[in-house]
Amino acid sequence: MDAYIIIGNANTRKASLVRSLSGCFNRSVRDIQLQGPKKPQRFYARVGALQDTRTTVEQFVAEVAKARCEAVLFCLSPGANKTDLLEYPDAQTYVAELRALRWHIKAIAVLGQNSGGVHAPNLRQYTHAPAAAVNVTAKDVRAQFGWV
Repeated sequence: MDAYIIIGNANTRKASLVRSLSGCFNRSVRDIQLQGPKKPQRFYARVGALQDTRTTVEQFVAEVAKARCEAVLFCLSPGANKTDLLEYPDAQTYVAELRALRWHIKAIAVLGQNSGGVHAPNLRQYTHAPAAAVNVTAKDVRAQFGWV
């Protein structure tokens, strides 16, 4: 599974960005045109950080499998869920578990300054995203992700 991840603290506009990039209100399948391929790629887009929506890696993987898509766009909070640290861990743990399941982390956009300990060559920070217009951030993230 190809994964495109948005990481950010509360009030960094994660949900607004996913909605702007995908047109998805909550969870749905969308066709997104990537640079290069002639046909759009089928994406499962999900608004709301997995920790905030109390979704484990296993639950999320099952949810994505039901969508029968080629790629996924979703959000993570940098830190673990405050009421259940083990069940809903930090972003670094989620990413490590998805990599262990052979998911391909295509790109990571960090809104603000806290990446939750995630390190990747395809990670880019958008430090001004919490204050910038969401369409400006979406334009930059779309370019980073290689989307038309």
